[in-house]
Parts: sequence; structure tokens; C-alpha cells
Amino acid sequence: MSKPTPLYEQHCLAKAKLVDFYGWKLPLHYGSSIKEHLAVRSNAGMFDVSHMTVVDLIGAGGRQLLRHLLSNDVDRLKKMGQALYSCMLNEHGCIIDDLIVYMRSSDNYRLVLNAANRSKDLAWIRNQANGLVGLQERMDLAMIAVQGPNALAKTLEVIDPKIADLVSQLNPFECAEQKDWFIARTGYTGEDGLEIIIPKEKATFLWATLLKADIQPCGLAARDSLRLEAGLMLCGQDMDENTTPLESALDWTVAWEPTDRDFIGRGSLESQRQHGLKRKLVGLVSECKAVFRAEQKVIVPEVGEGVITSGTFSPTLQKPVALARVPMDTADTCFVEIRGKKIPARVVKPRFVKQGKSLL
Repeated sequence: MSKPTPLYEQHCLAKAKLVDFYGWKLPLHYGSSIKEHLAVRSNAGMFDVSHMTVVDLIGAGGRQLLRHLLSNDVDRLKKMGQALYSCMLNEHGCIIDDLIVYMRSSDNYRLVLNAANRSKDLAWIRNQANGLVGLQERMDLAMIAVQGPNALAKTLEVIDPKIADLVSQLNPFECAEQKDWFIARTGYTGEDGLEIIIPKEKATFLWATLLKADIQPCGLAARDSLRLEAGLMLCGQDMDENTTPLESALDWTVAWEPTDRDFIGRGSLESQRQHGLKRKLVGLVSECKAVFRAEQKVIVPEVGEGVITSGTFSPTLQKPVALARVPMDTADTCFVEIRGKKIPARVVKPRFVKQGKSLL
């Protein structure tokens, strides 16, 4: 049975179409996912992301655990309040999950994990921690993401002035805490914005306050089209435990230096890098009307075949776009097989839109 988030009643009052999302009742849309998508690109939108798994690592061993656990290196965080995106790999160098880690102090880190991988992630982290680090899942918290070019300004206008002053000083991928508020300048849309973590009993008031500030409520459908336009991967779809960061356009999340940092999966990644990749993740775009969807076959003449991992019709670009895993020798063009027809597509970098502007 699906669990409601602390904002469930607000979604019902707004007549959202609710769906099950990995055991949570979440809004798919509030009437028009395209309207919600365009609101984030041009103004500001907000998402209930209380289903995300928030975990606090507390104790002197936290830093060393994360340096071993993650492909990226938390030693890149030079001061409190900085954040880092990383993959968490298995021994074969393949992706268990992707996450953001926030440095709250030298012995205190906050991780935000994907809801779909909650049980698997927690079991993996606990096994690696081996009881040496305190691990607390924060089920007492709710999370709201406010995204868009006007998201920061609109939010600062309506929250507590002391908190607003603190947040106004944040750079991208930084966080701040005031009382029981945790606010990060991060997101999953390709736009500027904030992710706000608060006690769940305060979520309804904050949601209503943001609504009065003319911030558009948005559902899962808009979140997916926004992240896809921005070339942001979805774990379990664009990457999983059969793919490595190197073949998922995430090589930048692997910190090779210092060479003596023995993170899980390092040996397998070094071997893959040495012997060469056989496949890669690319972007596809087409001038045809047919919409690209996950699992459609990609045909690269005289090279081989691949598969679409995520696809949609881009509301910003007004054309089909997709992420696809294809043979390494794929060049500039290919075909996508849709209902027996070969639809021509152009191969591009796996990011289509940046801050509302086309990258094509």
C-alpha cells in the first residue's frame, strides 16, 4: 500500500492526479505537466520530494567511510556547507545509486538518496560502515524543491528573514542550516533553485506559503521532462548495476586523485579505462513527430545497436529528445526503431537545455 507524504492532503486539495511511485503516493501532475514544465523554465515551480531518503552520518569515521564508499571524493569539500554529487558503486564499478552528500561539519554528513533504492542503499551503507559510524535515517523530515529562474527570489521573499539572509549568501551546491531548517542550493531540473528539508509537521505551512508566492506546484511528469532536457540521469533507467559511470557520461564524478584512495569499484573502473569502453551514453534529437521512449532500439548502420534509456517530447525545444546507450564508435547519426519504422536521429551531447536555453 502506498504511503502518503506529509503534503498528501495539499495534493488532494489541488486535485492532483496521484500515482504510486516506489511505494509513495505522489502527484503525477496538477492538470498539465507541460504547463508545470514551462513554469519551472520561465518562472518558478515546486515539487514534493519528501519521498527521498535522507540519511545522516555522524561520527569520526564518517569521512573515511565516504571516501571508500563513493566514487567522488568528499575531501573535495573544503568547508562546512558544501555539497558533492557522486555515484555509489559496487565491487564491479557499476552504479548502485547516485546521491548528493552535504558536509555539515567535519564529523557530520547528510546524504540524500533515491527512494527507489532506499532498502538496498541503506543495507549497503550499513554493511560498509560495520557499526563504526552512526547512521540515522531521517523519516521525521519532509523535503520541498523550489526550482526555476525566479525560485530563489520568490522563496526569499516569504520565508523568515534570518533564514533568507543566510540562504541569499549560498552558491550553487552549498547548504545552510538555521534552527530546524536545512536549505541547499541544489536541484534536479537544470534550473537554479533550492531544496528545503524541514520537520514534516512544518511542510504544509511552507507549501501553502510558497503557493501564495505564485510558485507553481509540479508533479513527477514535469520533473522527469525537466531533468531529461537538462541531461540529468535517472538511476535504474539511464544507469544501474549493469553500467559504470564511465559508460554513463558520469566520468566526471570519479575522483582518480589521490591514487591511494581505495574507493569501492576503483579497480574495475581502472581496468575498463585501460582496455577501452565498448559503449557510451549520448543524447538523441529528431525533427520527426514520433516521441522517443525508453527501451526503443537504436540502430547505428555499420556499427551496431543500442537502446534508448529515457525519452520524451521536449516542451522547451518542441521536438523529441532522448538519452541512449550506444556502441562507442557511434558518430553523428543513427535511427530509432518505432513500431517497425526507422526514425532518423541526430547524436548530440547528453544535455539539451541549460537554464531554459537550447544547447543544440
